[in-house]
Amino acid sequence: MSAQVPRSERKPLYVKVVTQPALHGCWSVNISETGIGLIATPRRPSEGPHENEPVELSFSLPDTGAYVRVHGTVRWRHDTAGGAGTVAALGVSFGAFDAADGVKLARYLSTSHLQVAAAYASDDESRAMRQALDGVATPHFAASAEDVHALLARGDMAALLVCGQDEAQALALVESLGAVRAEVDPTGAGPPSDLASRIVYCAPAAPERLVALFNSGRIYRALGAWPDPEDLRQAVLQAGREHGFRTEQWRMALELERNLLRERALAQAPVGGPGRTAEDVGFRSPAMQRVMEMVRLVAPHRVAVLLQGETGTGKEVLARILHRLSGRGDLPLVVQDCGALTETLLESELFGHVKGAFTGAVSDHPGLFVLANGGTIFLDEIENTTPNLQAKLLRVLETGDVRPVGGTQVRHVDVRVVAASNRDLGEEVRAGRFRADLFYRLNSFTIDIPPLRERPEDIPELARAFVEQFNRTLKRSATGVAPDADEVMNGYGWPGNVRELRNVVERAVLLSRPGEMLTRRLLPPALINSAVPRADPTGDGSLRARLQQVERELIREALERHGGVLRRAAVALGMDPVTLGRRARRHGLWNPE
Repeated sequence: MSAQVPRSERKPLYVKVVTQPALHGCWSVNISETGIGLIATPRRPSEGPHENEPVELSFSLPDTGAYVRVHGTVRWRHDTAGGAGTVAALGVSFGAFDAADGVKLARYLSTSHLQVAAAYASDDESRAMRQALDGVATPHFAASAEDVHALLARGDMAALLVCGQDEAQALALVESLGAVRAEVDPTGAGPPSDLASRIVYCAPAAPERLVALFNSGRIYRALGAWPDPEDLRQAVLQAGREHGFRTEQWRMALELERNLLRERALAQAPVGGPGRTAEDVGFRSPAMQRVMEMVRLVAPHRVAVLLQGETGTGKEVLARILHRLSGRGDLPLVVQDCGALTETLLESELFGHVKGAFTGAVSDHPGLFVLANGGTIFLDEIENTTPNLQAKLLRVLETGDVRPVGGTQVRHVDVRVVAASNRDLGEEVRAGRFRADLFYRLNSFTIDIPPLRERPEDIPELARAFVEQFNRTLKRSATGVAPDADEVMNGYGWPGNVRELRNVVERAVLLSRPGEMLTRRLLPPALINSAVPRADPTGDGSLRARLQQVERELIREALERHGGVLRRAAVALGMDPVTLGRRARRHGLWNPE
């Protein structure tokens, strides 16, 4: 997301979402082209994806039933214990969509109107409602209570219109559906509901009965039978707007609670924070040795550092090393992902706010710059900040003065700033998407981190370090990485860089048997199929030798895919079985005995 493009508008959306890693009772809350808000009821704290971890999401769009599958990253997660168990709220940013699923979502967001359920409407009422709501909402008609429940279960109904001329039938539906409930009550059995605040009553009833329903919070608006078309139109629009506003308020309150708990933990935790103790793990290649030389050179000096590199290359690891080597290692290191929060929340998170500065600000909040005073603040994905926020960051960098949102008092802080971007900020400046003055202030010392595919020498060491790490955290006993797995990992392009390698090793360790090495069979099939054997730079570089290497890999894959049955492998390769057998024996891949 560029700095001068506003964040994509969120639309309320309540549909069941299937996640991988699995998260129980997961529903969407809102959605945009760039991300989705989720709520869930995990059965244990470790269940599902956590902050900065990858996740795969699958859900259906309610208007057409179109199926969408997307890979993303959890930007924030907050778990709250309640009477019905733990409720988790998550913000996920979208990454890669499967096939044309991104187009499906964009089309849904750009063309979908408010969806409205209408119960018991006659044919004449249905025609009048279609005309009244034309261009702003799409009505869906239900002739029975069962049909109403089916429509509401879709998850995207902004309002319910209770119509018809049967007063008893209409009031019975309101009584069954309009009971006041928690605005967000995820139980895993159905979507969250604030339905009582979205029922528009358009049927006959005694005035005193309507007043009682309204005062008890069981209906949002009472328009009476055959309402004026403009009144109906405005009631539906207002119900949809207020519903979206309440959902966003609830989400912001959860994020604020999460941020306050995070500050409390930061204030109580030992300074320095978690991080690698072996600084050279994965930094053996010449390219990373040059990076480490630059880190050691700049670490002792109080200058801003800009880390640039693809997602997953280890920018946060380098920021922690910079902090440890800076002479500030005994003071706080604070990390903030600038793409994880809305502009208002990010400004509050960084600079703090005073009580009452905005809805949900129930107490003073010092902000991360104040909490990091004397130490280091790491601003990841800084390209996602807005121009307004960039101007405030520039002021802090130049003067060290921080003023909280809604406050008048300025506090001076001494903070080392390390920023990171997965895009070239120079190009962003030239394209007008990032402020030039902030870029030049951050650009006093830039370190470019090479992607993992450009430093294959680091892959084996990183893989073994991750095996040791996950043996400890997952209580496993994998004994290392086998040569056939090494070969596949060295031949893969690693678009997700070190983060993807970490996830692959974690999966393999989980699948391994006690005391087993991580072999090729434990790697994801997509990784195996995408890997290309690398030529040995120290061996024979002739065309014949490289062709032999490719031939051996193709034969090995065919035999493995067909369970070692030579005839089936030969058919798959379009070869005579005798010829295949001879070549397989020559490569040491098949023994007829």
